[in-house]
Amino acid sequence: MTRRPARHSRTERSRELRNNKTKSESLLWSVLRSQQWGGLKFRRQHPIGPYFADFACLDRHAVVELDGEYHDYQYEMDRRRQAYMESMGWQVIRFANEEVLADVDAVAISIARQIGVEPKFRGKPIE
Repeated sequence: MTRRPARHSRTERSRELRNNKTKSESLLWSVLRSQQWGGLKFRRQHPIGPYFADFACLDRHAVVELDGEYHDYQYEMDRRRQAYMESMGWQVIRFANEEVLADVDAVAISIARQIGVEPKFRGKPIE
């Protein structure tokens, strides 16, 4: 009898995803991790049911997903994943990797406003 390898625990899988981040994930995380957007805390690769959110703000029950080129080929899977998260009460906000790479501050401001937080930089509101 052949044994199948043990499945990764959710913690191990989350850690693996965090260690293999894309350039756009790394860039956005550099902005979100400091709680500089309304003092909200974000988590990376946060498990929600069978899925892992790229970024999750537990206080606002919001998920930020970054879509790379490969998402064009897995549209149906992404649609199911988003539907599941929304059915669990999460607000899902999506951005293309290119948007983050082109202007990470604009993406962060958009995230803050979509979750109802006035973005501030060094304590001053952004117009």
